[in-house]
Amino acid sequence: MMNRALHSILTMASVALFAALFSLPAHAGSEDFGDYQVRWSVLPSTFLTPETAKANNLQRSKGIGIVNISIMQKNENGILQPVTGQVEGKSSNDIQQVKFLAFRRITEGDSVYFVAQYQYSSAELITFNITARPAGHSRDLQVRFAHTLFND
Repeated sequence: MMNRALHSILTMASVALFAALFSLPAHAGSEDFGDYQVRWSVLPSTFLTPETAKANNLQRSKGIGIVNISIMQKNENGILQPVTGQVEGKSSNDIQQVKFLAFRRITEGDSVYFVAQYQYSSAELITFNITARPAGHSRDLQVRFAHTLFND
């Protein structure tokens, strides 16, 4: 009984996290690859509530950002739906210091997200090189985007 209650709380917290990722003022974008689309968003971890960060095992601190990736596929009606797969990536700053990102997959209902945290200095331009591979798809989908976060 306790495990079911804990699971329910964690599920609600995860849903809140990812609703927050797409509703907060964050850098977001997407790139199309035929029947697939890779979407991303970047935000400071301090935008998350302490409860949401804790429930999702994310560190909430100035100088730590979150990059969120989702892989979407067009269904037979042309509607984009999330799919599972694999995401890898790295970030680099303006002096070419490269750091590999440790993405983890989070699935909630029909939604699938790949989330990684990274360190940044306020006003530092970070370039992300991401490789997404949808399950059952042999081609890598590569996106590159840059963003600057500021500490509040």
